[in-house]
Parts: sequence; structure tokens; C-alpha cells
Amino acid sequence: MSGDLVQLAGHVTQYVTTAAGAYGVAVLARTQDQAADATVGFGRRLAQRIFGVRAEGEEVPQPLAGVIDDPDDRDNRAALRRAMRSALAADAELAAQVRQWVQDAHKAGVQVMTSGERSPAVHTNHGVIATGDGNTFSR
Repeated sequence: MSGDLVQLAGHVTQYVTTAAGAYGVAVLARTQDQAADATVGFGRRLAQRIFGVRAEGEEVPQPLAGVIDDPDDRDNRAALRRAMRSALAADAELAAQVRQWVQDAHKAGVQVMTSGERSPAVHTNHGVIATGDGNTFSR
């Protein structure tokens, strides 16, 4: 398996995890509502392209279900990444399309994404970013 697909699956996992957290089990359902956030909408389109569109209430693939249940769990995200990497490796046309979508999304502008509890997302930072409890700072 090429390193290119490993890297592509890593990028895609971030988007799909964000969409799964926002939509839950409806992430693969074809609905008319529009995502309020471009990242969530893009992640949902990626998930639907890779795993297929499902009827509302239809079961989602286990790796995606794990991320829906607990998007902060690293093992769940790793299982999702592996499943997507396998799907991309099995279908060259799918991989080419997803690669193009990701490239187009990056060209469209700066996107700052984060995943996980207390994970900061910044484009530019000229100060301190601290996460956790009981932080103290002094000059």
C-alpha cells in the first residue's frame, strides 16, 4: 500500500470524524439539509462517497459507528482510518476522486481543523495555547 494512500486516509479521517460527530448515525443518510459548517459538509460527502449513502436508520459500517459513539477515542479513529485506507486501496477510481476533492478543498482556502476534547484549532498564534486544568502563567 502506497504511502500516498496512507496520507490521504489520514487527511480524510479528520473530515469524516468531524462529520460523524456532527451528524451521528445520519452521516450516511441522504438528506436535504445543508451543513452549517463547510468542514462538516465536506466530511459528510467524503463519508458517503467512501461508505455509500444509506437510508435513515440503516446501519453504518462498524468503524464509522465507533467514531460516532466516541469520536475522541484514538482506537476508533485508527479503525476508521484503516477502513478508509482499505476502501481507497481497493478502488483506484475512488482514491483518485477523493484525492482530487481533498486537493480542491485545500486550494479553496485555509482550513483549520481539530479533533478531540480541548484540542485548540488556530491558524496563527502569537501567544500561549494551554489546554487542561490548573494552568498558571507568569511573565
